Amino acid sequence: MPVTATDRYAKIKKSESSRVQRCGRATPPDKSRRLKSSPFICNAFGFNAPESYNSRRTTIATPPTRRAMTPPVKSGPRYNTLITVDKVRVIDDDGENLGVLFTKEAIEQAAAVGLDLVEVSPNADPPVCKFLDIGKFKYEAQKKANLARKSQKTQEIKEIKMRPNIDDHDYQTKMKKIVEFIDDGDKVKVTLRFRGRELAHQQLGMQLLQRVQVDMTETAKVEAHPRMEGRQMLMVLSPK
Repeated sequence: MPVTATDRYAKIKKSESSRVQRCGRATPPDKSRRLKSSPFICNAFGFNAPESYNSRRTTIATPPTRRAMTPPVKSGPRYNTLITVDKVRVIDDDGENLGVLFTKEAIEQAAAVGLDLVEVSPNADPPVCKFLDIGKFKYEAQKKANLARKSQKTQEIKEIKMRPNIDDHDYQTKMKKIVEFIDDGDKVKVTLRFRGRELAHQQLGMQLLQRVQVDMTETAKVEAHPRMEGRQMLMVLSPK
């Protein structure tokens, strides 16, 4: 006689109850309910899941929407098919003005001589294009930009510290450094620090800074006049 799904289910329930009796504790009330209502158990033995289980709604988290990826912005001049206007003024590789041509025709003429049609003056009406090698053109432009960046010098602020009672030898040494910084195009902040009772004689510091100002009249100008900040007196010089 074949074993039906109902017989297998009854056999499992019987083995479970006998196991609980051997352990000496009852099955939790919700365990048997979960066993009867579980769709996995019911499907395994050919039963349908209870209606109470099927009536439950399961919410599925929707994945976050992705932003549309924008194409990268191309730097440099437009060339060949990137030129969107219909007509352009064309200059060939020898510098001769070929007049106003259709963009497609100009691209074909540039390709015939092994060059590209590069837009050199986009704001003109119509835009001006030239027969060039786009790779070489970009390389030369990048080379010029790097050279200009190297030749450009950022102005720095150098600091020279003095004492109100500085002697002449030390003063001349400090002045040589100030002249060197000014000649290099940097600003110089002259700082005087007062110690102890020297703070009561601020006029000595003012006289010293005025002396520095007079000695640097030909090559520097006073950007920030002498002022007190705590126990320090400051003055800033910049190249003329």
